[in-house]
Amino acid sequence: MTTTLRSGHRITRALLIGIAMAVLAACSTTVVREPSASSPARQTSQGKPGATVRVQRGDTLYGIAFRNGVDVNDLARWNSLSAPYTIYPGQSLKLFPGSGVSRPPATTATTTPTKPATGTTTRPVPPPAPVTRPTAPPAPASSGFSWRWPADGHLIGRFVAGDASKQGVDIAGSSGQAVRAAADGVVVYSGAGLVGYGELIIVKHSEAWLSAYGHNRKRLVNEGQSVKAGQQIAEMGSSGASREMLHFEIRHNGKPVDPLQYLPPR
Repeated sequence: MTTTLRSGHRITRALLIGIAMAVLAACSTTVVREPSASSPARQTSQGKPGATVRVQRGDTLYGIAFRNGVDVNDLARWNSLSAPYTIYPGQSLKLFPGSGVSRPPATTATTTPTKPATGTTTRPVPPPAPVTRPTAPPAPASSGFSWRWPADGHLIGRFVAGDASKQGVDIAGSSGQAVRAAADGVVVYSGAGLVGYGELIIVKHSEAWLSAYGHNRKRLVNEGQSVKAGQQIAEMGSSGASREMLHFEIRHNGKPVDPLQYLPPR
């Protein structure tokens, strides 16, 4: 009887040791966790590979970025410039990231095997044409704030994507009429150095959003000045235009977008 009990204790002890070893082995297994998704980075400009611009007297980095359709933050980074973005007449600025040299992918030559001649010629059947379905235009990016109309008057010109002469909307009015800031921001350009815009004001609303007000008769704000939505910043005029009107643009990461997608209906 004593021998049987001892044998039973040995078996039980062996089972407990085996279970403990299995648990330890399981605990020593390395657990790999997937990294958490980071917040999306700000969209960067593609720039103009290989292109440069020479700074002229009166130029500002914001003006150069606006004229070339790139984001000022990207332009500064491509040229190793830090705030307040001091540039000098005669200075050459790259309008592209890195070297800007793009190489075509290597191609591999393929040889079509020659088939032995036969008495019957078989013409290849062309594959069916792909079915093209119309795609909906992309939804406009959200700016995160409300826009106001920059001037009273009827619309005489609309935005046309890809048309360099229609990158915003034109609002008819009278000479001296109030031109107002479309949203809170800081004036980053106030001058007449951009050909085709006349007396121009550019307001920065965030790192990604700008608005522009062209053809003014008189500018009432200076660079570096903070403005509030609805505040008068200029008097309407015809500088650089054939009639009294306001040319208004909204730009996202340096690229013009349709202002009518952001302005309230009226």
